Amino acid sequence: MNEPIISVSGLRGVVGGSLAPDVAMRYVAAFSAVAPAGAIVVARDSRPSGRMLASAVHATLCALGRPALDAGVAPTPTVGVLVRRLGAAGGIQISASHNPPEYNGLKLFGPQGRLLTAAEGEQVLAQYRHSGPAWVPYDRLGGWQEIEDPLGPHLDAVLSVVDAGLIRSRHFHVVLDANHGAGGALGRRLLEALGCRVTLLGEAADGQFEHPPEPTAENLAGVGAAVASAAADVGFCLDPDADRLAVIDEAGRYVGEEYTLALCVAHVLADRRGPVVTNCSSSRMTADLAQRFGVPLVRSAVGEANVVSAMVQCGAVFGGEGNGGPIDPRVGLVRDSFVGMAHILAAMARRGLPVSRLVEELPRYEIVKTKMTLQRHRVPAALDALEAHFSGARADRLDGLRLDWPDRWLLVRPSNTEPIVRAVAEAKTRHQAQELCDQAAQVIAALG
Repeated sequence: MNEPIISVSGLRGVVGGSLAPDVAMRYVAAFSAVAPAGAIVVARDSRPSGRMLASAVHATLCALGRPALDAGVAPTPTVGVLVRRLGAAGGIQISASHNPPEYNGLKLFGPQGRLLTAAEGEQVLAQYRHSGPAWVPYDRLGGWQEIEDPLGPHLDAVLSVVDAGLIRSRHFHVVLDANHGAGGALGRRLLEALGCRVTLLGEAADGQFEHPPEPTAENLAGVGAAVASAAADVGFCLDPDADRLAVIDEAGRYVGEEYTLALCVAHVLADRRGPVVTNCSSSRMTADLAQRFGVPLVRSAVGEANVVSAMVQCGAVFGGEGNGGPIDPRVGLVRDSFVGMAHILAAMARRGLPVSRLVEELPRYEIVKTKMTLQRHRVPAALDALEAHFSGARADRLDGLRLDWPDRWLLVRPSNTEPIVRAVAEAKTRHQAQELCDQAAQVIAALG
């Protein structure tokens, strides 16, 4: 049997293939072995395999003597809020995020309500690979308790960071595409609490996705048409575990995930000045906004855990990733689509502008993403060759190689799971961004 894809913050694989119950149980046992004493919050997204894996997770925790707090079907950011609110030792979210239905996975949270740091994740990996479970006798088995209203604390936290009264006064009509994921219930509660008229697509949390679950332009064409035909003010689209948000404007046009973070940052910095954190593959829009408002922009390595670590270190007022994952530390240290919806509605309400006009006010760039086959042992030579070829750029080796010019940038970094490197370029035009990716491919190909 193939091993699942394992990183420091969790694992994912094909159910019945690389991800079987025994694999999940070993991984949970490894997590429990390094986590502090106390209860573990357990939740899942809506995939049909989630119930089976939740049973395996609960059985494992019980057999290890760990108490478990069950949140049922809940968004990933909700788990972070619950861990902190309930004083739990950690959390386990059963989700494969935007991957197809045959996948599932486990995301691990520490007691701070955030995904495990790289160092914590390495401890879990070492335990998983080199040690077995420490089962307890019958008289020390762990208990199990269902959390009453698991969505309530998250709802309250999001409402507390926006002017809910102002948003209510606008009576926005919102199309919310939950796509039968975990975000429909909280999405409806949040939008109705903000006085919105809600048209909810794919509300039942049954994992029967009506379109491919990654919230890209191609996958959301039907949602855009629904927004336009309903004459709605805005469309919000969630991935299955609701930690990513894509936006559709009032004309049914896909705004995209890169703009989610920028729209939120522009709104938040108008009120609260302080450092902002993004990862090194996110759009330059956020850096331009930080400069406009006179605050520091900190770039982290790719990955939510790295963004959060940088946010904690610099005391950021906001952060996130360009894949539609805003993070407001007042709510939680997790990418959060509900934070994104609330801040975008607050910006629309305060400015009296449709989302299309808010987007027009943002700096405009085009991003191109490509990948190239390259064995891992050849990556250092490839990065050296790229740095030499683009000698006029400012080079940064924080995560792979990032090359910066005043009006464009290129990031080339190796995959952690495949023998490839990914290239991401951003420039004023798509042609310029594509040209950077093409040049990078030519330099790497010339190495033979």
